[in-house]
Amino acid sequence: MRDVLSDLLGWWQAGETVGVGTVVDTWRSAPRPAGAAMLVGPGGTAVGSVSGGCVEGAVYAEAEEVADTGEPVLRRYGVSDDDALAVGLTCGGILDVFVEAVSQQTFPELGEVAAAVAAHEPVAVVTCVRGPAGRLGNRLVLWPDRTAGSLGSARLDEAVADDARGMLAAGRTATLAYGSDGERRGDELTLFVASYAPPARMIVFGAIDFAAAVARVGSFLGHRVTVCDARPVFATARRFPDADEVVVDWPHRYLQAEADAGRVDERTVLCVLTHDPKFDVPLLEVALRLPVAYVGAMGSRRTHDERTERLREAGLTETELARLSSPIGLDLGARTPEETAISIAAEIVAGRWGGSGERLTGGDGPVHRTVDR
Repeated sequence: MRDVLSDLLGWWQAGETVGVGTVVDTWRSAPRPAGAAMLVGPGGTAVGSVSGGCVEGAVYAEAEEVADTGEPVLRRYGVSDDDALAVGLTCGGILDVFVEAVSQQTFPELGEVAAAVAAHEPVAVVTCVRGPAGRLGNRLVLWPDRTAGSLGSARLDEAVADDARGMLAAGRTATLAYGSDGERRGDELTLFVASYAPPARMIVFGAIDFAAAVARVGSFLGHRVTVCDARPVFATARRFPDADEVVVDWPHRYLQAEADAGRVDERTVLCVLTHDPKFDVPLLEVALRLPVAYVGAMGSRRTHDERTERLREAGLTETELARLSSPIGLDLGARTPEETAISIAAEIVAGRWGGSGERLTGGDGPVHRTVDR
């Protein structure tokens, strides 16, 4: 939804009713993740995608009808390979799409949600996508310190608020099942939790030419990028225009301060490009003990071996050392800073989604993976 939110907000502010189809669950090789959305606005204007082109026609027609009737529906596409082909889902995946009419009347909190997303503030939108007719489409909006709307029951709202805030903290978007009054063992209701967490951080240490390319790719992938180096002559905003911020500080001191302040979490990726023992060894002592998503360090295999020995002498365990991706990146045969940045980004993406890094042409499993199911 994030990628179509500005279009939706514009129509909402103009008082229009928009048909919105949102992917709420996927199985097998579905091409778009949960949260992907398609809008059908005034005059039949289509924005966004729920399947990379596979079932857009069917969702478009459904969204037009729902915008007219105001009655939300949950549709499943791709139950079998034959059925998938019939509706154009040639990959054979399965996806559930919830289609609803969005307007100032049905979603009065949309303006506040959009403002939070634009300000990189956390907010979650919980929608009932399966349940009795009186509950279908009910919505609860959650910020860290308040809520708005209701799913139809105070006890349900309370239970969902606890669970959804945990998902929001982790940046997870998924469905949850409850009983009609919030019973966690029940399944009368299926609720879709769309988490709009601040962008995951990428911190690049070492103000070198490779860092500029990594910052560019990190920004392209949606990270909030910080470049940090202790040398003010190199760590300048002019040299790193794609970074959100450039910090002059000793890397290990900066990282520890950010961790202590709660600005480093399990989605954070750390790229250590300092390539200098006086910087990278103290830094990695801190980094490898933090619960982050990725720690990669640049250097040759000889540099890696020497660095690893220094880290062992500093007291790091084999389990902690095993978290280090070094030499950094996947083997793409990269030579230039830009090619190296792509290899680093590829390793980060593979780690996030459980990819092997192998060529798809040599495999026989599904192309798209579903995680956290």
